[in-house]
Amino acid sequence: MKWSPLLLLSLGFTALAQPMSAPAGIEAETRAWHADRVARLTSEDGWLTLVGLHWLDEGANRFGSAPDNDLVFPAAFPARAGTFTRKGYTVSLVLEPGSSLTLEGKPFTGGALRSDADGKPDTLALGSVRFFLIRRGERLGVRVKDSEAATRKAFHGIPTYAPSAAWRVEGRFEPATTERKISVPNVLGEVEEMVSPGTVAFTLGGKEYRLAPVVEPGSDQLFFIFADLTNRDETYGAGRFLYTGLPKDGKVVLDFNRAYNPPCAFTAFATCPLPPSQNRLKVRVEAGEKRAGDH
Repeated sequence: MKWSPLLLLSLGFTALAQPMSAPAGIEAETRAWHADRVARLTSEDGWLTLVGLHWLDEGANRFGSAPDNDLVFPAAFPARAGTFTRKGYTVSLVLEPGSSLTLEGKPFTGGALRSDADGKPDTLALGSVRFFLIRRGERLGVRVKDSEAATRKAFHGIPTYAPSAAWRVEGRFEPATTERKISVPNVLGEVEEMVSPGTVAFTLGGKEYRLAPVVEPGSDQLFFIFADLTNRDETYGAGRFLYTGLPKDGKVVLDFNRAYNPPCAFTAFATCPLPPSQNRLKVRVEAGEKRAGDH
């Protein structure tokens, strides 16, 4: 999504944020939102099904269930299932005789594979296990999901703070006069330059704070990756995520009741972004999801 300077400037100016008056059903709205979020997390394709992430070396990468493979897959796979061959940013797969996979539900006999850098990746499957290619910077990897994963079966919910109108605040959007990017680190130790259309200023407890959102390709929402002082004891240590609508009349509604844990809170195989330096709040945001999982 491209943000032109004229469009950004047209978003205007409002007074500093104050807690919004409570909508009639804020508790019901928040509970319904969280139930939907948990349903997505626990779905057959949700983050709780993630069981592996294997980075590919240039050249041949043998995979299968035997422990001496370059990529060790779940026990449902043959000991020697096949070989991924990486050449730059292209990957092809050759199967061993007797191995069988499906691609989008149809028999797959081998060939080139698309990664998520090309939009929707090619998804291969064997029984309850699915896998596909992801690209992160210079890396290409194989992400493996299993709908029968222990993490999915053992999931017992996510504790949350009680919904409160005090944490649904209206912020002033301060647009960037030109398209800008901010540096967003991730758990791989890499830094991605992401488009940030401006800054949102808001007030908590009589003090002003600011957060810089980013806009993901094709999205019609603002994405906030932030940290706060509750990360020390009650919420996920690496920060939380929050999505909002785009600015309207120079305003952005930040509903911290919908702040949630990134996938890395539940699995060691995710590649989560981390809060940029300007999004580390010196205040306790006692709203949204609390700490859950073991990561």
